[in-house]
Amino acid sequence: MSYLGEYKRLLPFLRKNLLFYIPGLICLVVTDAGQIYIPQLTKRAVNLISSGEGSTGLILNIAVIMVVIAVFIAAGRFGWRFFIGGTARRIESDLRQKLFRHLLGLSPGFYEKRRTGDIMSRFTNDMNAIRMACGMAVVSIVDGLFMATLILVILFRDYPGLAGWIAIPLPLLFILVVGAGRLLGRRSKLVQEGFSNLSAHTQETFAGIRVYKTFACEDFAAKKFKTANDIYLQRAMSLIRVWGFFFPLINFLSGVTSLLLLWFGGQQVINGIISPGDFAAVLSYLGLLVWPMMGAGFTINWLERGGASLARIGEFLDEKPDIVSGAGIDVKPAGDVEVRGLSYSRDFYNEKKEEIVTVPVLTDISFQLKQGHSLGILGRTGSGKTSLISLLPRLYEVPAGTVFIGGRDIRDYNLSELRKNVGVVMQDTFLFSETIKENIRFAVPDAGDELIREAADFSTISRDLKEFPFGWDTMVGERGHTLSGGQKQRVAISRAYLTNPEILIFDDCLSAVDSETEASIIRSFLEKRAGRTSIIISNRIGTLSHTDNIIVLEDGCITQQGTHEQLLSEKGLYRTIYNLQQAENGR
Repeated sequence: MSYLGEYKRLLPFLRKNLLFYIPGLICLVVTDAGQIYIPQLTKRAVNLISSGEGSTGLILNIAVIMVVIAVFIAAGRFGWRFFIGGTARRIESDLRQKLFRHLLGLSPGFYEKRRTGDIMSRFTNDMNAIRMACGMAVVSIVDGLFMATLILVILFRDYPGLAGWIAIPLPLLFILVVGAGRLLGRRSKLVQEGFSNLSAHTQETFAGIRVYKTFACEDFAAKKFKTANDIYLQRAMSLIRVWGFFFPLINFLSGVTSLLLLWFGGQQVINGIISPGDFAAVLSYLGLLVWPMMGAGFTINWLERGGASLARIGEFLDEKPDIVSGAGIDVKPAGDVEVRGLSYSRDFYNEKKEEIVTVPVLTDISFQLKQGHSLGILGRTGSGKTSLISLLPRLYEVPAGTVFIGGRDIRDYNLSELRKNVGVVMQDTFLFSETIKENIRFAVPDAGDELIREAADFSTISRDLKEFPFGWDTMVGERGHTLSGGQKQRVAISRAYLTNPEILIFDDCLSAVDSETEASIIRSFLEKRAGRTSIIISNRIGTLSHTDNIIVLEDGCITQQGTHEQLLSEKGLYRTIYNLQQAENGR
């Protein structure tokens, strides 16, 4: 299978950088022309020396001309490396930027089906292959077309009989180059996929290194890595076997042409048909033909690997966002929140079976939340709490006509405005490898110290300031591993609070702090956000008791709804959990 058709994806980038390619190609042609002219000077010098008619001055003149041409060749080589190589780098950079921007616009569901290491390999290994195809492959193509063609024209024009003999291996070489392309392309794609799998496994291992060490499973990790590494090695060796056979074969055919020249050309020199200078010139031209012949093999390899990488990147670029922005660009999401008969199913990707399974998550959910009021949500693990609140900012697509803010379907809102005004503090806290201050003001980068302090006081993370070695400038490490679970959650709460959204949602984001601290934060939260809408998910009844209304989720359905006092007065999950928690507290 050939992937050359994938290069149509690069047409916009090639058009954009065409003016950089042109001077590079001119420099390349100048370099090739200089190299092709030098054998003519060699021919003159050898003929002068062999005939005995040459003088030191004539030989010196030829040598000076050779030096001048060599300077132009050196300048030309610098020029084509600068322009063509630089253009390839620019195309790589633009394509990487386009891919990154495109991935930012894809829905969370896309990332649930893709591993981070696989994504990273496309930004690194695949991009390198594309750069080589846009750079060195272009050079070898021009060399093959210009240099090889011009040399063959010179040989057949000046030495037709001799050229006919030494060109015998060339048709065989052409057939081999075309045939090897298919083998190289197929194997190149398998190598790229193997590297992606290896990268994904490596990233996952080191991201979860604490788990491996906690359970003393380092040997298990090493075995998994060895399996992925061996698969990659086998695929790479399969590619190398083809390329390793192809590359020496080119050298062999090059040697055959030299052998034919020695036999037939030597006879012509002895018989006086051509001069020693002619023989030296033809020998030089054959030496110059080696690179175009080798370049043909390199070109096929680079183009096929680059095409295979473009196909892999194209898989991502062809992905369409599941969620698109509505038309209400200037409308700020605010007002009552209403959910009407919401039923929602999610697609889960089974990687081993390579199939998508659709699972119902929420069924016929309906409730109203007045602007400025608070809602509590209670439910066992897997009851659909997180899925429900993930639909409000449209992290996942919500069915039309089921979720409304301010009486307007949330699908009509501008997506960016919606998410800015529906803030969610997730249960799974994520912090960036920055300082505590930078993590707090992540969404409001120009926030001053006073606002940051207010947000920190709100979540009570400011109380832990003395524990941090460099205060607010303490680096939290990758994914915040230098902080405790409770500290990470409170930094995340400060980050969300600082944005001051119209609707703020706590998704069980205080599970790592004690119940008293949680209750204190929730009370402060509700007081400071008076007039703003709030949703709190928690399994602590003491926390939910401060909200205006509470819903209970079981198996994706609302089974109870009411105030704290109303739910305590009726049988159900709410009262059951309340009694259990009271017993645990010794009351």
